[in-house]
Amino acid sequence: MAPDDSALDLDLLAASLRADSSDLSAFVESLAAKLEEAVPARTRVDRRRAGMFGPKSVRGVSVDLGERRLELRADGGSVRTRCARLSGGIVLKNEEVDTEAWLAMLSEALAVEAGRSEATRKALERMLTE
Repeated sequence: MAPDDSALDLDLLAASLRADSSDLSAFVESLAAKLEEAVPARTRVDRRRAGMFGPKSVRGVSVDLGERRLELRADGGSVRTRCARLSGGIVLKNEEVDTEAWLAMLSEALAVEAGRSEATRKALERMLTE
C-alpha cells in the first residue's frame, strides 16, 4: 500500500482489533461488529442464545478477504482461529493459527481491501477513531 494520508496504519488497525482482548466475550462481540460494518458482504457471524431467553452472543466469525478465509470460533472462555487458502471459493488449505498471527493476517487483509474499496476504507477509519 502506498504510504499516503489515506493509507491505513497496519499497527493502528491491529491495536484496534486487540483493544477488547482482555475480556474475551467483549473482544469477540466487538470484532464481529467491526467486521460486519467494514466488510458486510464478506463477513458471516454465527450468533446463538445461551439459553431459551438469554441474549444472543457471537460463537463464530468468518471473513473472506482476497484468497483467505479467516475464521474465529469462541467456545466458553477460549477462542480458536483458523486461516484457509481459497481458490475460486474452494478451500485448498485450512490450518489453525495462533490468535496474534490471525489478527496480523486480518489486519493486513483489511488494509489491502481498504486500498481497493472506498467504502471499506471509510468503515475502517471510523473503526479506528471510535
